[in-house]
Amino acid sequence: MSEQIQLEDLTILVQRKAVKHVYLRVYPPDGRVTLVAPAGTRLEAVRAFVIAKRGWIRKQQAKLEARSRETPRLFVEHENHAVWGRHYLLQVVEKQAGPCVMLDQQTITLQVRPGSDLLKRAAVMHAWHKSLLHAVIPGLIEKWQERLEVRVSAYFLQQMKTRWGSCNTRRRHIRLNTDLVKKPQNLLEYVVVHELVHLLEPSHNKRFVALMDQHYPVWREATAELNQLPLAAVRPRG
Repeated sequence: MSEQIQLEDLTILVQRKAVKHVYLRVYPPDGRVTLVAPAGTRLEAVRAFVIAKRGWIRKQQAKLEARSRETPRLFVEHENHAVWGRHYLLQVVEKQAGPCVMLDQQTITLQVRPGSDLLKRAAVMHAWHKSLLHAVIPGLIEKWQERLEVRVSAYFLQQMKTRWGSCNTRRRHIRLNTDLVKKPQNLLEYVVVHELVHLLEPSHNKRFVALMDQHYPVWREATAELNQLPLAAVRPRG
């Protein structure tokens, strides 16, 4: 049985099991908090425990936030950039032509107009990242809709600070982090499956775990690999 405690903007998933002690955990990459309590523990007692530990929870979440950010990119010559889990050196070409990005075996060429600043270069690269994702995601959604017998009404791409994906079960929308373009494609597929399974089970409970075990048996390995990879620094804004 799972319940939730809400303390301001802090959400804690509470599970009661046959244990002797309370176990409080903060999970990467987004600082998700779970608490396992002995069966029969009153919710008021659990809430009091969480309030007492709120400072510790915030400290752990801050550590994850600091650890899980990659160095901000400046979009300059010979900078390292990742696409689908491979690393490339960036070449910057200033040219009086429309901005674009080209990929070959070892380099990413970013073509921009002369004098383009960091914000413009970042925007061109971000648009290219989204185009790569849009070329792949519809096929993944179609594949897993059929297997899971669910239907997504729309998907969206967004640069997120703390999570790789999310699902609005009421609207049947999924939202995916544009940073997934930098990770191996199997991890993108895992996130798509994870969010689609939420259309069958909104919570991360035993049924959700059983569904993931049934349809994507290597999901634990994918989770561990993804949690070890950094989220990008927030893209510069004008």
